[in-house]
Formats: sequence, C-alpha cells, structure tokens
Amino acid sequence: MIHETAIVDASARVAADVEIGPYSVIGAGVEIGAGSVIGPHVVIMGPSKIGRDNRIFQFSSIGEAPQDKKYQGEPSLLELGDRNVIREYVTLNRGTDMGHGKTVIGSDNLFMAYSHVAHDCIVGSHTIFANAASVSGHVEVGDYATLGGFTSVHQFTQIGSRAFCGLGSIVTQDIPPFSTAAGNRARVIGINKEGLKRRGFSPEVIRALHKSFRELLKSRGSKEEAFANLEPLCKKYPEVEEFVDFVRNSKRGIAT
Repeated sequence: MIHETAIVDASARVAADVEIGPYSVIGAGVEIGAGSVIGPHVVIMGPSKIGRDNRIFQFSSIGEAPQDKKYQGEPSLLELGDRNVIREYVTLNRGTDMGHGKTVIGSDNLFMAYSHVAHDCIVGSHTIFANAASVSGHVEVGDYATLGGFTSVHQFTQIGSRAFCGLGSIVTQDIPPFSTAAGNRARVIGINKEGLKRRGFSPEVIRALHKSFRELLKSRGSKEEAFANLEPLCKKYPEVEEFVDFVRNSKRGIAT
C-alpha cells in the first residue's frame, strides 16, 4: 500500500491499510488513520494527526511549520479529522505558541485546489473551501460554512456556521452564522436563504433569522434594543439564539 519511492519516517504511525503514492514524504511525528489515501508527491510533516478515510491529492503540503516570523521551532500540532477531501496544492499549517499551539480541522470538509489554512485556525466540519480560498492565522470557521473561490480572510476573524462568502470576498470582520457575505471588503448582505432551504431548515426558522438580521444589522435603533426585542425569538429558535450571541460576542465587529 506504500509505494517504493515514498519516504516514511520510522516514527510515523500509519494504519496498515493506508495508501501512500509515489514520491510522497511522511515525516516524524505523523499519525495517519485507517482508510486514508495519500496521493503522489504529498508532503505531511509532524507533529500531525490525520484521521480516518481522508483523501489527500497530489502536491499538497500538510502539517508544515507555520508561516509566522515569531515561530522559533517550538512544538506545535495539526489535527485533521475524518473523511476530508484535500485537493491539489492545498496547504494546512501547524499552530504556534502565540495561539492554541495547534491548528484543528474537523471532518467531512472539502478543500479545493490551492486553498490554505494558516496557523492556529479552528475549522469545523462539512465546510467547503473553494479554489484558492485562504484563511489567515487564528481564524475560526463554523460547521457547514462555504468560502467561495479566492476568498481571503483576515487573521482573528470568525466565520459563523452555515455562512456563505461569495466569490472573491475579502473578509476583514466577522460574518455571522446563517448569513451571506460578498465584496471587497466583504459585507453581510442577508440570510443564506437558499443554502438553508437546501439543508432542510423550515420557512419559520428562515423568517425568524431574516427578522433577526434586519433588527440587529439594519435597524437604526441601538443594539441593546435589538437584543431585547429578539429575546422571544431566541427562546423559540436555537438558530436565532446562535445568530444573536455571535453578534453580541463579536470582537472584530460584524462586516456590515
């Protein structure tokens, strides 16, 4: 299952059924779970923990040292969950002491060609990073979020769950969950109605989220008034509560 031209460090822990293609390099401190397929010319450096049933295509660089001038070689980690698809030329970097000490990526994600996850990021599950989508250090991306092609996300920014960033978005402030953003600089333009419909969210939930968006991000009233007005909807719909809490706790501010 391991091609004769592949180089696998003696300390790497590779499940018995893992496939490793020609000229790939698996470094010290790497763990790869069962059922994973590593294509040709892939470099995986450690310490990195790669889960089960991942598919990593050719020329990807996984678990390499962070691209941070403050990094001085201290131990750090990349954790990758299960069933992720990592296409050509994707780069996923380890963490730093200045952050979490590790980069954490969940399961069932699709990273299209040339996409990038920098040091200390936390990426949930079921996300889509379209071609060349890139997130800087310390970014958090929620479950089921989608980053359109060539989207760029500023460091320390948060992308909420099920949010959608359109093609070429330049994201410098937080994008709330369930919302759609686009532009340079990206601005939240509404609730991700079509995406929520496809995921089976009820019309009632979508209407409640739309009302929350209008109340919090488009009203001329104060945020305090909006939070108070939305309290009944928060109690009725967990999705509204998630949206409101995200806006309330945003540190970089919402991209409006």
